[in-house]
Amino acid sequence: MAIDELDGRLLELLAREPRIGVLEASRRLGVARGTAQARLDKLRATGVIRGFGPEVDPAAIGFPVTAFATLEIKQGRGGEVRAHLASVPEVLELHTITGQGDMLCRLVARSNADLQRVIDEVVGFDGIVRSATAIVMENPVPYRTTPLVRHAAHPHPYPRPRPQAHLSPSDSPSSGPHRSPPPG
Repeated sequence: MAIDELDGRLLELLAREPRIGVLEASRRLGVARGTAQARLDKLRATGVIRGFGPEVDPAAIGFPVTAFATLEIKQGRGGEVRAHLASVPEVLELHTITGQGDMLCRLVARSNADLQRVIDEVVGFDGIVRSATAIVMENPVPYRTTPLVRHAAHPHPYPRPRPQAHLSPSDSPSSGPHRSPPPG
């Protein structure tokens, strides 16, 4: 479903302030309450908005270790493997993939030692042939949708300009103790 500029503004507002009421949202967006409600209902009905639940940080509830596991499964066992993985609380997401492996799981654990227990539980199922796990060291770009919403509401012609590297004053070509002043 395509979204327009008003849908994009409403989604951005809800992302910033998920507890905002429809009346206040309509006031801030400069539209009638009925318009805001109709847009919200449309976005929910079409699956653009999937829910209004809290975003829980696993680290804040005692699961600071995140890892991704790529799994190879036996042919014809996909349904059983999915059911098994859905029963493991530390499996936060499961994707079927192309390339090396058949499935990709996002896992969390209480510690690196606990991660071994989680991995053992995940791969201890007969339908899983092989696994490879990568532990997350840092998450510099956490899951986000607001930039995508902005892009969908205001499509840019391609190619988009590349972001410029931010130079510190000491990195600037015109600064530094060993640089000659420009002729002038």
